[in-house]
Amino acid sequence: MQRESMEYDVLIVGGGPAGLAAAIRLKQLAVEKGGEINVCLIEKAAEIGGHILSGAVLDPGALAELFPDWQALGAPLKAAVSEDRFLMLKEGGSSQIPSWMLPGCFHNEGNYVISLANLCRWFGQQAEALGIEIYPGFAGAEVLYHDDGSVKGIATGDMGLLKDGSQGPAYQPGMELHAKYTLFAEGCRGQLGKQLEEKFNLRAGADPQVYGIGLKELWEIKPAKHQAGLVIHTGGWPLDAQTYGGGFMYHMEDNLVAVGFVTGLGYSNPYLSPYEEFQCLKTHPALRVFLEGGKRIAYGARAITAGGLQSLPKLVFPGGALIGDDAGFLNASRIKGSHCAIKTGTLAAEACFDAVVAGRRSDELSAYPDAFRQSWLFEELHKARNFKPWMAKGLHLGSLMFGIDQILFRGKAPWTLHHSAADHTKLKKAADCQPIAYPKPDGVITFDRLSSVYLSNTNHEEDQPCHLTLKDASVPISVNLALYDAPEQRYCPAGVYEIVRDEAGSNPRLQINAQNCVHCKTCDIKDPTQNITWVVPQGGEGPNYPNM
Repeated sequence: MQRESMEYDVLIVGGGPAGLAAAIRLKQLAVEKGGEINVCLIEKAAEIGGHILSGAVLDPGALAELFPDWQALGAPLKAAVSEDRFLMLKEGGSSQIPSWMLPGCFHNEGNYVISLANLCRWFGQQAEALGIEIYPGFAGAEVLYHDDGSVKGIATGDMGLLKDGSQGPAYQPGMELHAKYTLFAEGCRGQLGKQLEEKFNLRAGADPQVYGIGLKELWEIKPAKHQAGLVIHTGGWPLDAQTYGGGFMYHMEDNLVAVGFVTGLGYSNPYLSPYEEFQCLKTHPALRVFLEGGKRIAYGARAITAGGLQSLPKLVFPGGALIGDDAGFLNASRIKGSHCAIKTGTLAAEACFDAVVAGRRSDELSAYPDAFRQSWLFEELHKARNFKPWMAKGLHLGSLMFGIDQILFRGKAPWTLHHSAADHTKLKKAADCQPIAYPKPDGVITFDRLSSVYLSNTNHEEDQPCHLTLKDASVPISVNLALYDAPEQRYCPAGVYEIVRDEAGSNPRLQINAQNCVHCKTCDIKDPTQNITWVVPQGGEGPNYPNM
């Protein structure tokens, strides 16, 4: 069966805040300036918002630029930040840092505690009302190129393939979607974005990208303990002072609380488990007091880009551009990326629209990076550029030096620190590290991985090719297990990777439980030999996040 094709002016891959903002802005410009532009957006989740997970505290500035009347339109921003608390934790105790001592990036006045998944669903409604073609359940699986090497569009994944790659009885070939310009908005460590960076050498001159993994649970707590708009951030315990990370608790509306933990993926001890560290965090008295008597109702995980300005790749290439977290737009010091995504989607759309109406196609949208360099977002990321490099030097020294950077120099220090190495290179050998003994889950405040995955509503058809591929099937045992005690067992937040042995306890092999995968991409990032590659499964599969 041949693949059918469809033609568009602009194709957008990914239905997160960046992709949806780009689609909406393109149609707004057509209304404002007159003319027609046909826009298509595809999303691998079964519905818009289904794979979106973030803390999230939203700076509404970029939203207000896109929709000045967002309140009248009913955007789901219902819990204005009412109080900020920044706690430094030690086991059993905590101290609150006074507000006047915190750099401005840690202040949240004027922001909102939101569900980013619900905001994206609202964006999707606005986009459809503008006439944008949105196709959820279709995963971008392959970049298509013209003969001259410029991007032609993408092909969606085939449906109905069996585990061995053969065509099953329900087989349907993917579609080819062609466009004058294609915007890639797949989120952190996008499969196609990663390929484009390599093909067009987009990372030349950029620092290595660095990442974190964010884990999140949604709880319904007792009304007496709920304080809508309360924002709590934590540093310190349960991590040691040399490992980057921290916790959060955001009080939403309707007695809902989002609690989560971010671990920097540059950690060195292969025995560390971000999932178990998160479960430990919830037992701290400063957070446990809110959760006791409540009910956990959702769970998810997602990697985030944290390298900042110096880790951004070149944003454009012939025929397309990277936007949002596909490029790495996140302000790690503010623990925010959604406003960055919306802004970059808007900027790319404006460059795209001007190119299309001028009769151009398949060239570089140089107006997009030029506009970024002139924007408030560039200024914001420039002020924050030294945060992650300083914090990589340890909690205490990093906090002191970043405080000096922000308070004394106001983010304009006459130096820029750099990231020296990619996260996957930083693991030490297991023989050189101390194993970490984590407590067993109590089923009340702390939980095991599989019960957590159940709450993520994750589903994959089992009889299909595994979307977690190995370049060399021998490496997990000969290298990862032998040298690092198989860290994929611990850095995966969904129990996907498992070392199994025969009845005698010998002949170890790696078992990949791909049906558990929540699409966080951590394995693609942290695997020490870069032997694991995450590719899209069939469209519509994976987690389905409500209110996340």
